[in-house]
Amino acid sequence: MRHYTAAFLLASLTTAGVVALASRSTEAQGQSSSLTPDFIGGDIRHAKSQRRLGDIPKRGQVGPKRENHVHPIPMPAGPGGQDAALQSVATAGLAIAQGPGFDGIGEQWDQAAYNVQYSPSDINGAAGVTQYVQWVNTSFAVFRKSDGLLLAGPTLGNTLWDGFGGSCETSNDGDPIVQFDKAASRWVMTQFQVSGPYYSQCVAVSETEDATGNYFLYEFSYPNFPDYPKLGVWPNAYLITFNMFGGNFLGPRACAYDRVRMLQGLSASQVCFQLSNQNGSMLPGDLDGSTPPPAGSPGFFMAFATNALRLWKLNLDWATPASATLTGPASITVPAFSPACGGGACIPQAGTSQRLDSLADRLMYRLAYRNFGTHQSLVVNHAVTANGVTGLRWYEIRNPQGTPEVYQASSYAPDGMYRWMGSAAMDKFGNLAIGYSVSSASTYPAIRLAGREATAPVGTLTLETTIIEGGGSQTYPGGLSRWGDYTAISVDPVDDCTFWYTNQYLKTTGAWNWSTRVAWFKFDNCGDVPPPTPDFSVAGTPASRTVTAGGATFYTVTSSEVGGFSSPVTLSAEGLPAGATMTFDPADFTSGSGTSSASLTTEATLAPSTYNFTVKGTSGALTHSTPLSLVVNAPVIADFTIAVTPSTRNIKAAQATSYTVTITRINGFTGPIDFSVTGAPPNTTAGFSPDPTTGNSSTLSIDTAPNTPKATYTLTIQAVGGGITRTATASLQVR
Repeated sequence: MRHYTAAFLLASLTTAGVVALASRSTEAQGQSSSLTPDFIGGDIRHAKSQRRLGDIPKRGQVGPKRENHVHPIPMPAGPGGQDAALQSVATAGLAIAQGPGFDGIGEQWDQAAYNVQYSPSDINGAAGVTQYVQWVNTSFAVFRKSDGLLLAGPTLGNTLWDGFGGSCETSNDGDPIVQFDKAASRWVMTQFQVSGPYYSQCVAVSETEDATGNYFLYEFSYPNFPDYPKLGVWPNAYLITFNMFGGNFLGPRACAYDRVRMLQGLSASQVCFQLSNQNGSMLPGDLDGSTPPPAGSPGFFMAFATNALRLWKLNLDWATPASATLTGPASITVPAFSPACGGGACIPQAGTSQRLDSLADRLMYRLAYRNFGTHQSLVVNHAVTANGVTGLRWYEIRNPQGTPEVYQASSYAPDGMYRWMGSAAMDKFGNLAIGYSVSSASTYPAIRLAGREATAPVGTLTLETTIIEGGGSQTYPGGLSRWGDYTAISVDPVDDCTFWYTNQYLKTTGAWNWSTRVAWFKFDNCGDVPPPTPDFSVAGTPASRTVTAGGATFYTVTSSEVGGFSSPVTLSAEGLPAGATMTFDPADFTSGSGTSSASLTTEATLAPSTYNFTVKGTSGALTHSTPLSLVVNAPVIADFTIAVTPSTRNIKAAQATSYTVTITRINGFTGPIDFSVTGAPPNTTAGFSPDPTTGNSSTLSIDTAPNTPKATYTLTIQAVGGGITRTATASLQVR
């Protein structure tokens, strides 16, 4: 949520298109560079809360209802056309155990009175050891995980800073994030402050795992409007990003807070890097699971560009903050995509013409990091145009510490529904889940989820599961397009299996009457069951290719590790027809996973038909195959035809005339064509120009003599080229 002055909004919105036309810097083109901090400093103030959060009375929202307009981020245009990683058909249903869930903060809430004042909801939340904390716009609440019972709240966000002094105490501006620092079992809660005489970020770190207890309080200042703050937990820092505005978009800002000192309630420093406005909105890496990154691992930040992701690496030492560097971006090529709605509002709803914001001009929270021991992964998503609607483009990026690569990616748009506002993460076994909003012209906005078991083919999501269906659409006579702004999926710190997801929906059609839902679920293969036996799988795409006999085509074959499998895998083809050959580049994967380009060539004698074959992966005694198909069409034969115009000439003896021979080249026929003519009258000369010809016509000239006999003659023109002979006839009357 954002509070803006009218002048600030007008300036920022009218300049968004201008900054997108600025010259592209080295940084913007994705060429790696190393930035030094543009700011190093301590907190404005820090203190300990004067009373437990659970002892503070509830405070309701007051004031006029308002829509907080989106601050658009200049972004590159998509390629248009079909999405290059479209998943248009969902696989089998999701094998999960889903809890009953419960309603969170919102209108028509059964646990407490709440008055929706702002749109969008800025909804997010996180799971702790025994509690779930949800922060929605300018209010938060603490729930018991076991049954969703409200333990504290709803409470205005700035209540955390009661007695702290300054604008964090007096201003309640929202754009909040709540995180559970799993390694320390502490809560981290933060919102920006933009209505005071300066700009700052208010941060609270709990003293214990109890969210209703005491907090260490901090305030950090910024020189410009710090919009859309997003927080990630890293071992040596709390990482935070902003979209900085100063009348227009100045660029993203990446900062780090001294986590170790903040956990102790001591004064803390921050280190910041301001990037140019040729970069889009960034997200900070956020650690999931109990395994920390490898020693010396940098912190990660990510944004997207034209058909690419950009990854920055932060190296810092709090003993010498000035030595910190932000290196990058490393440009990671991804399948081509077009941002949903061009980044604007196009999501339809049932029963109204009001469209909802896609917020597709940025990556969606979170950038979830996990160290599996055998590899490191980053998972993130954003909304794209796909299959004629909007879909969820999601990625798993591996090896971020070295040379990052796309392990899997797809755009989930299996039907005519619009999907957006997603949040993605993985559990300890590598199962991936995405929660999101879904809507259409015949469906109220709802909350659903899809997922991928770690053993499933890469780049595929299952048939979605409903969290809760909407009971109405968001309408307003003056237009009310803002929706969500972001959502949050977190992984339970106790079992590292259970996903907790929160998003908004409406119980009835109306304006400023959104409700929220908190859901939990986990994959059947996670929890008390043992991890999967180390193995691998093989998948080929596309399932079928069409080629003309004598031509060539290719398939993409991917080998995926399961359960920490790390042995070599060799690829081979079986069942190919005689006259077809397949080669792999590479043919061997040293670690059990990788992607190969499988080139298939055919001979011109291969009979037209549909051929089924398999690509097999072999590792010792283990083998896995993927079925593929090849459709062979008859070879295309180059040819030509000729035609003569006019069909008849009438001349007197001793006169001359001419005909035009037109050549039509078929199926790419090239090369010279030679001409000859028979049937010409005696005492005449006949010739072609040019002869031979490599063009598409030639002129036949006829010269008669005074003694040429008077008669009607049939001329036969013959053309020979490439072993092909074609003829045509014309008539000549001599008077």
